[in-house]
Amino acid sequence: MKVQNITDIDAFFKAVDECKGKVELVTGEGDRLNLKSKLSQYVSMANIFSNGEIPELEIIAYEKEDTDRLIGFMINGQ
Repeated sequence: MKVQNITDIDAFFKAVDECKGKVELVTGEGDRLNLKSKLSQYVSMANIFSNGEIPELEIIAYEKEDTDRLIGFMINGQ
């Protein structure tokens, strides 16, 4: 799924942490970073926000309930 305009990074990672299965960020080079890893969270966010802009991100969630949770976050911010 494509996500954009994430304004509350802490809430976004809280939603990711609550997911049951694997959640990955697909980089522009096609690499996949495990967003449930704190190290990957820090590295990915440092790279994403290095130029001061929030690009569109591609996130892969492998469980339907996790996809629903992340879509709910994007719609409601929760």
